[in-house]
Amino acid sequence: MKIKILLFLLLFFQTSFGQTVFGKWKTIDDETGEAKGIVEIFEHKGKVFGKIIEIFEHNKKHLKCEKCQDDDRNKPILGLIIIKGLVKSANGYDSGKITDPKNGKSYHCKMTLDGKDKLIVRGYIGISLFGRSQTWIRLK
Repeated sequence: MKIKILLFLLLFFQTSFGQTVFGKWKTIDDETGEAKGIVEIFEHKGKVFGKIIEIFEHNKKHLKCEKCQDDDRNKPILGLIIIKGLVKSANGYDSGKITDPKNGKSYHCKMTLDGKDKLIVRGYIGISLFGRSQTWIRLK
């Protein structure tokens, strides 16, 4: 009986305190190592999305995504949904897209947690081998 209670408590605490990708993340540029802004990751209709909610460089807060495609073209970068349609997988989240507001291009995207406060965000073309990763830091 004690073993059953112990197993129940273990499973309860694992699921109750398990970390998710949802929340606010400080983005770190993979080329310069500088913090660029804050992206809020949220769920909508069972899929994962990420929206730019803060830009640290004051002179870039007013910019629009002139090079973006489709509906995102000429939208303000501040407030732009750059992560679209990721789904939960065995190793994290994948099968979605990420847009780079600097060049307006969209890439395949996958995300995995590295501990509880680091998020590895990878954008790639074709297969994951051909891409770039950034490490984002969870805001408390």
